[in-house]
Amino acid sequence: MKNQFSTLLEQVQALIEGETDLVANMANIAAVLYSNLDDVNWAGFYRVIDQQLVLGPFQGQPACIRIPIGTGVCGTAVSEDKIQLVDDVHQFDGHIACDVNSRSELVIPIRYQRRVIGVLDIDSPELARFSHNDAVEIGKVVGLLEKTLR
Repeated sequence: MKNQFSTLLEQVQALIEGETDLVANMANIAAVLYSNLDDVNWAGFYRVIDQQLVLGPFQGQPACIRIPIGTGVCGTAVSEDKIQLVDDVHQFDGHIACDVNSRSELVIPIRYQRRVIGVLDIDSPELARFSHNDAVEIGKVVGLLEKTLR
């Protein structure tokens, strides 16, 4: 029996294979993740534009449109070029509460030519929703997206 992540990877691969439009691929990936991950209330992307994060395709409640790099969980992921796995966003210094119902968050940087060009952001209303394994497996989805950029 396939696990949830294998199925997600196959679905994402089928949707984005051969497509080079970043926004279109982000839109489909956000839809797949939001529709298939349990206890998730937001899944989407922020793109680095003019030295700040700008909202990209997403599924869920309306979100913050612009986030300064180095601010909040998403901005920290960019400034540190590192996955952010936050069990309780209210304990994260500088957290930006776009949705008061979000309690935990996973943010994965997207890289092109060795620089961060955006992030995948997934929020949950559950504390400690995301595990290290989730970060690794969802990181593979980001890897598929990065391959379309080459």
